[in-house]
Amino acid sequence: MARKTTTDDPLAPVTLAVGQEELLLDRAVQQVVAAARAADPDTDVRDLMPDALQPGTLAELTSPSLFAERKVVVVRNAQDLSADTIKDVKGYLGTPAEEITLVLLHAGGAKGKGLLDAARKAGAREVACPKMTKPADRLAFVRSEFRATGRSATPEACQALVDAIGSDLRELASAVSQLVADVEGTIDEAVVARYYTGRAEASSFTVADRAVEGRAAEALEALRWAVSTGVPPVLITSALAQGVRSIGKLASAPRGARPGDLARELGMPPWKIDRVRQQMRGWSADGVAIALRAVAEADAGVKGGGDDPEYALEKAVVTIARTARAGRR
Repeated sequence: MARKTTTDDPLAPVTLAVGQEELLLDRAVQQVVAAARAADPDTDVRDLMPDALQPGTLAELTSPSLFAERKVVVVRNAQDLSADTIKDVKGYLGTPAEEITLVLLHAGGAKGKGLLDAARKAGAREVACPKMTKPADRLAFVRSEFRATGRSATPEACQALVDAIGSDLRELASAVSQLVADVEGTIDEAVVARYYTGRAEASSFTVADRAVEGRAAEALEALRWAVSTGVPPVLITSALAQGVRSIGKLASAPRGARPGDLARELGMPPWKIDRVRQQMRGWSADGVAIALRAVAEADAGVKGGGDDPEYALEKAVVTIARTARAGRR
């Protein structure tokens, strides 16, 4: 679904992935890494957040190797790089090193626009990864996922899948993969209903993801949909607790550690490490504590300690989202 411009060669010296859709950003990175490792199985991949890229770090990472090894350097949230590091990156864009592919992930807004413009001017390969906020966009995404597998799904099946799973593209892609693997022939609405309608886990984690990202309106919308489809409130409080605790765990982990190492240490899959890194921006230890107290109160409310479980959930979701937003100001 990501749209490429400039060149289709994933081994171009610089790839610029622009947007805020996490799945598409991850796929842009994965495509480059896969191409590099196809050319050289020993390719060294460095996946860095802005705080790990200090002035001079890029020069060290892109300096010639005695063994002329291929390397992929991924810089996430490039719009958040310091001014001095941005100067380093701009300087590198003019004379990129051989056998090295630089991948810049940029949100695409006004922040860090100078770097964005410089990369485009330098002829970087660009991959558009726009946030899919409209139901029609998510429906088109599901259709494209089925097409990519060479399988057929009816329009009703695609719509039912979007209705059942919600707005999380990663969940939608996973659902398509499972259906394609499990079902022969054309996938219709009845198949989707059997597999996914009212799936509690997906609904609960959508609520949690939107809340810890500070997106109160979307979190409340997802919450009301989940409740209306019969998702047990205890599953929602559990998902909220897990979302907040994941942020707390990652925030206390060593800075600069690779996703694979963190995954083993924290007991999370690597893709979740990347997602939580995106979500934790602005969170503090005090914020995590406030959010956990809100979850505990909601949990007590849905287990008989209150008269209105749905109100208890809404109160927790709003508190978590406000805490997330407050930390980003």
